[in-house]
Amino acid sequence: MAHYELSTPVTGEQVRQLRVNDTVTLQRTLFGIRDATQIAMFDRGRTTRFDLRGHAVIHTAPNVKKVEPCAEHPAGYAPVCIGTTTSDRMERFTRPLMERDGVRIIVGKGGLRDGSLAAFRDLGGVYLAIVGGTAALETTWIESIEDVDLDDLNPESLWKFRIRDFGPLLVAMDSHGASLYDTVRHDVDARRAQVLAGLGVTPR
Repeated sequence: MAHYELSTPVTGEQVRQLRVNDTVTLQRTLFGIRDATQIAMFDRGRTTRFDLRGHAVIHTAPNVKKVEPCAEHPAGYAPVCIGTTTSDRMERFTRPLMERDGVRIIVGKGGLRDGSLAAFRDLGGVYLAIVGGTAALETTWIESIEDVDLDDLNPESLWKFRIRDFGPLLVAMDSHGASLYDTVRHDVDARRAQVLAGLGVTPR
């Protein structure tokens, strides 16, 4: 296990260095994205003016407030509470997000499935996990909302956050085919079988 501090955008080589159970702290830029954002981008043909190549995205629909644009709040939004939503609903968007837009890192909660794991392996990407219930802490890692696109989808707009010391986050799926979720699932299944055998129960 190793710890990495990465400033986005990152290179493919940097991503390929990461392994499951490593930790990562992100610096500089993080993009917020969610279901409606990706439905608009990939099902309805909308594009973004943001260059996402080499960047990290986080599955979120942040709680923000409208303010007068200023140096501290250049996009006219102040962060109130920026948490992370469950990633599984967005499984089908992982590969197109990486292939078309060049995203390298996905930050989320609860993990993704085999299709995403294959995309990470084929294209060079990772999934960084956040523990649920840490929205208040995550918000302190966000210095400002620098910009916003597709804002008619608010709060599921495409948000550009300026971040500082965002993490540490756990590498839960890597570009080498390893998944912490698969390991946990395997361990749970093995333990369940052991318990059932001890009770004299034959699993179905």
